[in-house]
Formats: sequence, structure tokens, C-alpha cells
Amino acid sequence: MPEPIPELLHITERSLWDAARETGAYKMSTRGRTLQEEGFIHCSTRTQLPRVADFLYGAYEGPDELVVLVIDAERLGVPLKYEAPEPGGEEFPHIYGPVPVDAVTAVEPWEHP
Repeated sequence: MPEPIPELLHITERSLWDAARETGAYKMSTRGRTLQEEGFIHCSTRTQLPRVADFLYGAYEGPDELVVLVIDAERLGVPLKYEAPEPGGEEFPHIYGPVPVDAVTAVEPWEHP
């Protein structure tokens, strides 16, 4: 039996997710950078998420609510690669293309731990 693919998570601002729902695809890579600028969409696993959120949004005060997109890798239709920012480092999931809105199975509010 194949090993299940871990959840892919992406933290973002609610307005960016709302805009993606209108166009049919999410195209932001990370805070302030688009897929086109970065080349892929940064994601994390559930374990990595608190560190990633702290790094990207730290003391974020709004004006927008932060949400976590839960993405089903089976529905992507674009390449998914696990890559380390430096050789031998921790690997993070990177999505090489836009995320179809129907690949997002849940939108969770982000509560900083």
C-alpha cells in the first residue's frame, strides 16, 4: 500500500484566497511574492507550519485575517517537489504551478500558537 502524501499547507491572507476563488487558481508564492516572481508556491507540512508562519508573518497585525490552505496534492495537476533551501537542509514542499481552487480541501483560520 503506498504511503499517504502528507497534507500540504500554505499560509496566506484571506483576501488573496478570496481573489483566487474568483479566478479559479491561487498564484501567490509567499508573502508579497507571486508564483511568477518566485517560480513555485511555498508550502509546508503541519509540523513545519508554525515556524514558517512565524518567519513570514511574525507579529502580523492585519489588516487581513491569516488563513491556512489545506491542499490535496492529488488534485494539483502540476509538479510537486520537496526541496531544501540549502544542501542537506530540511525539505519543504514546493508546487510548480498555480493551485486550482478545487485542490484546496479546507481553509483554516491561523491562530498563532
